[in-house]
Amino acid sequence: MAIHGSPVALTALLSILLVGCRPSGSEGTGPAAYHVASLVPAGHAKTAKHMKPIYSKSQYDITPLPRKQVEALAAKLDPEAYRITQNAGTEPSFSGCLLKNKERGVYCCVVCGLPLFSSEDKYNSGTGWPSFQREFDPDHVTRKADYSHGMVRAEINCARCGAHLGHVFGDGPRHTGERHCLNSAALKFHKQGQPLPPESQPIQTEVAYFAGGCFWGIEHTFEQGPGVIDAESGYMQGNVENPAYKQVCRGGTGHAETVKVVYDPKRITYRRLLEAFFAIHDPTQRNRQGPDVGSQYRSGIWYVNEAQKREAEAYVKELAAKKRFGDREIVTQIEPAKTFWPAEAYHQDYAAKSGRACHAGNPW
Repeated sequence: MAIHGSPVALTALLSILLVGCRPSGSEGTGPAAYHVASLVPAGHAKTAKHMKPIYSKSQYDITPLPRKQVEALAAKLDPEAYRITQNAGTEPSFSGCLLKNKERGVYCCVVCGLPLFSSEDKYNSGTGWPSFQREFDPDHVTRKADYSHGMVRAEINCARCGAHLGHVFGDGPRHTGERHCLNSAALKFHKQGQPLPPESQPIQTEVAYFAGGCFWGIEHTFEQGPGVIDAESGYMQGNVENPAYKQVCRGGTGHAETVKVVYDPKRITYRRLLEAFFAIHDPTQRNRQGPDVGSQYRSGIWYVNEAQKREAEAYVKELAAKKRFGDREIVTQIEPAKTFWPAEAYHQDYAAKSGRACHAGNPW
């Protein structure tokens, strides 16, 4: 059957047919058009310039590296690893050094060191290439349509440096149904129990807590901060365990609507978080914030260590000295953090889901 038309039309048709054939030299067998309908064609990826830092669910920095940095890293590779990762090459079947590796550990990108696959998900597919049923973290591996060899396949690449890894097919083990077919030369194996190099380790995060009225807007604002990994709405500083929203609203639990901010201190400082916090609420309003009245809406900073305490107190004094809020007293409470109780699911990402935010302006 002859197929004519644009690559997009070809993708759509082949995604329906799920063509199972493959050309000689490709990584393994299986549905050639697996998941291609949802893939991004080559050349459509975002660039790293001006990009907000991106973090994976397992707290790795996966912000795409600048092209010059990738080139510098790739220049250190041996010719075979360079050919495969930079020119989408394929090693001969049954030739890869990691095909028969049965040691426990993690398989990282040979270019940038990002963990990609785990030994726990490695299995013998019989195709001649190392095969895995799932990624170390789905955020660490991207997929795009590969139109080479007269067919459409799902190419997989390192999310951080873009290195070509192999392809993914839909004929894997029953548990996931996926077979990630890899080139050994694209991977670097680190044995379990041995220290990982810095580029293969998750970031060392820190936590800060802020209360400034309705937590919907505070959460939404901090989620936009460069270097902020996560912002979560919840309740703190009260005297009841696991409080519910209605309890807190009645004012008898002593809790304040609070946002837990998890951040990368190498990307953003605690001082910068303080600046943003005082830019989006009025710290001179006692037990309220605009139309929201009650102690649950009080302004507060709940510190986790003495360094945060000193910096918060110093910044408040600085604001007062500069008369940032005129002659009005800053009533923000600065207290050691007590237990953080996450708010109900419908409160999380409320501003993003509803389009409504309680705090105006972008302090970043």
